[in-house]
Amino acid sequence: MLAYFVRRLLATILLVVAVSSAAFIITRLAAAHAIVIELGLRLDQKEIQRRTHELKLDQPILSQWGSWLAGLTRLDLGTSVYYNSPVAPIVGDRARNTALLATIAFLTSLVIGIPPAFVAASRPGSLAARVIRATSLFLLSLPSFVTSLALVMFAARTGWLPAGGLTSSVAGVTFTERAIDVVWHLPLPVLALALPLAATFERLQTQALADALAQPSVRAARARGIPARRIVWRHAGRLAIKPVAGIGGLAFGALLSGSFAVEAVTAWPGLGRLTIEALRYRDLYLVAGCAAAGTTVLALGLLIADLVIAWSDPRVRDELAGNRVEVPA
Repeated sequence: MLAYFVRRLLATILLVVAVSSAAFIITRLAAAHAIVIELGLRLDQKEIQRRTHELKLDQPILSQWGSWLAGLTRLDLGTSVYYNSPVAPIVGDRARNTALLATIAFLTSLVIGIPPAFVAASRPGSLAARVIRATSLFLLSLPSFVTSLALVMFAARTGWLPAGGLTSSVAGVTFTERAIDVVWHLPLPVLALALPLAATFERLQTQALADALAQPSVRAARARGIPARRIVWRHAGRLAIKPVAGIGGLAFGALLSGSFAVEAVTAWPGLGRLTIEALRYRDLYLVAGCAAAGTTVLALGLLIADLVIAWSDPRVRDELAGNRVEVPA
């Protein structure tokens, strides 16, 4: 397992470097108008040339990419053209906001989606199972963009929740007051992200539990007189964790990378919204920094998912470790 972890960690680093480098190079090729956008069309050519030299846009692209890679090893992601400040603090601040939103949304989706799956799998054909299935299909048919728009309209009409943003407070408030204000703004974007994901988890977990309940080991446990609740929640539940853990790591990584639509609609100052701004203004260092942060958390989410799968299933653990599982004749 240690060798597997080291291999995956190296692959994660290579993936982060490759994706962020691709984002940097593509944005660099389209950065010819970045100076004009920043300084305006009425400035003279000398000022534009001075700013181009200051941002090193007059250097060969390979030389600029090499300098950026050297800075990446020191966590120096360059200077943002739009914000006129170092990229790393900007990305770090937005990444913290997205991490808060994504973590709570992911936990909420698990709380909403997993328990109904056990009911639907253990009582197939019942009224409760039909209601759960219809609700999950309805939520799956609604993209996060539509869900967030509906929730924003609901909040604007009722006034029960803030319609967007991270806080409503001004400077000078205490830490406790700010924390309460942030919590008050969380339900809208959290539900917009969590509801479709909860429906996905419910469908996956229901099918996985139904397959697990048909396994010979589960049938043997039932024949030994083990209570049905213990069979469903302990024996079948552990066998059914593999597909949910696999998609869960990917989903959590995607949430941490930033949900473009939800953050844009709800005005949440996160990584997804920052990426949109960086692309709009062709801010190549900021684009590369957002790509590096998003790819890092996505790869780490996948790595955690693989480790959870290996923990839950000894056969997968042996396979990941490079051991061949012999099946008796």
